Amino acid sequence: MGRRKKGEAVSGWVVVDKPLGPTSSDVVNRIRRAFNAQKAGHAGTLDPLATGILPVALGEATKTVPFMIDATKSYRFTMRFGAETTTDDAEGEVTVESPCRPTGAEIEAILARFQGQIQQVPPAFSAVKVDGERAYARARAGEEVELAPRTVEIHEIALISQPDAAHAELEISCSKGTYVRSLARDIGRALGAAAHVSALRRTRHGPFTEKAAIPLDKLCALGHIAPASGPMVHLLPLETALDDIPALAVSGDDAARLRRGQGVLLRGRDAPILSGSVLATHRGDPVALTEYRQGELRPVRVFNLAN
Repeated sequence: MGRRKKGEAVSGWVVVDKPLGPTSSDVVNRIRRAFNAQKAGHAGTLDPLATGILPVALGEATKTVPFMIDATKSYRFTMRFGAETTTDDAEGEVTVESPCRPTGAEIEAILARFQGQIQQVPPAFSAVKVDGERAYARARAGEEVELAPRTVEIHEIALISQPDAAHAELEISCSKGTYVRSLARDIGRALGAAAHVSALRRTRHGPFTEKAAIPLDKLCALGHIAPASGPMVHLLPLETALDDIPALAVSGDDAARLRRGQGVLLRGRDAPILSGSVLATHRGDPVALTEYRQGELRPVRVFNLAN
């Protein structure tokens, strides 16, 4: 007999408004305890000094995390001019100083260079692996870390405000893999003014927005309340993360085949016009993530949801 998993079979997404301080892993652990869930994970790390949207997957929703990692993200961040740091944020040691304080017009004039596909070198203090080891671990050990540039895409970028000569607030929408800290550093260099990120907030992650988010402490406090009005109120269906892929209703027999890991043929006059990833559902409930190829649904991730 297999060992019984600790916790409840809770499945779904929770949109957490992460505060300053805790790591993303800290947030996941607190959410798992608040829901007494068997399994939990997150889609896209936020640094301890960052706040905002951190989607946390519970139970079977963890199987949809890859779709969220690839999702578009939006950030609001503040640049501080006058210094570059080892970490490209306010936590690092100053490495370069500059007396230059660009005007709003000067900042707006160079933003077009940073829109579309751009080459970006990640910060030395990042989770990028170098010879099997995280870059930040090598950097903390005093090693000089050299990372290769990578292609990322900035869909939109705009100057929002300039509170004073030393600070500028910007908003961006970007692809996965984008480092806002690197972006701020590179914008500063393009302006001839050393710069780093002094504040960072994620405002959107795929379908999840600030409107749907609940502060971490508030959500954890609800763990002591009855389920009807406790944290379960804020649990979103696992298919919320799959808004961008088509869904297809299947029969009970076909649902059973998919759950057994078997393919389902959909050929003939009534076959749907589909390609790629498809969410198979039965009576409105998610059955499996599938790939539709040559007239067949092939299960990739099967959902084992409690009825």
